[in-house]
Amino acid sequence: MIQVATHTAELRELIEINKSKGASIGFVPTMGALHAGHLTLVRSASKENDMVIVSISVNPTQFNDKKDLEKYPRTLDSDLLLLSGSGANVVFAPGVEDIYPDGDDKGADIDLGGLDMYMEGAFRPGHFKGVAQVVKRLLEIVTPDRLYMGQKDFQQFTIIQYMLDSLKINTKLVVCPIVRETTGLAMSSRNARLSSPTRAAAGIIFRVLKSAKRQSASKSPQEICETAMKKLKSQPFDPEYFIIVDGNSLQPVDDLGSTNYAVACVAVWAEGVRLIDNLIIKKD
Repeated sequence: MIQVATHTAELRELIEINKSKGASIGFVPTMGALHAGHLTLVRSASKENDMVIVSISVNPTQFNDKKDLEKYPRTLDSDLLLLSGSGANVVFAPGVEDIYPDGDDKGADIDLGGLDMYMEGAFRPGHFKGVAQVVKRLLEIVTPDRLYMGQKDFQQFTIIQYMLDSLKINTKLVVCPIVRETTGLAMSSRNARLSSPTRAAAGIIFRVLKSAKRQSASKSPQEICETAMKKLKSQPFDPEYFIIVDGNSLQPVDDLGSTNYAVACVAVWAEGVRLIDNLIIKKD
């Protein structure tokens, strides 16, 4: 049976009991509205750890659009049902005051090495500062051995790895592959806000990514990205960017021969919902 902790003190007590027995801890941070992609993270954590903690908390500091924050689904009861049998032992569902007892301005000045300035960061200023802030705070509370994140948020996990390294946080980041719907659309809590026809048609995003990978042997990144943007500009889709970047620096790649790790990243608007995805083009 899954235990639910709503306050930091409750969770810390459970953690100390298990750590005193030598238990390893796997941690899956989420904002709720769980789906099969989240369950993949939980199952991976369950295979590699004695205790699995899943946090469910909508973090206000990573939203640069207040309307997006208000619309974000909050479905704790159904999330708990979904987690049943997944391998999760504890759900940490704190209020904002538990995450930020000293106010949500504290801890927002984490150095992200400039990795937050590109792609998502360029269109969502302050977003990654908020993500790093909450992940750092949750790691302080949970003190896990392993942290599990999905590949869909490529820039996010790259930034979190940088933070772990720069702050010398003794937690291993484990990145799990993207889980997709039958159409190829990357699973996301936001997909539920799409109409059924648009959700089905959104498989075009993954098809364009796969096409970009096929073209990478014969075309330049610039040509690939221009072609991709044209393919994605069809109603009801409005692409924000399609870019091929170095997987470590997140800098745009002009020549695929100049890097051994290239990733195509995309953001597309549909019905007021922002969809992101990525595909590794090259990795030696």
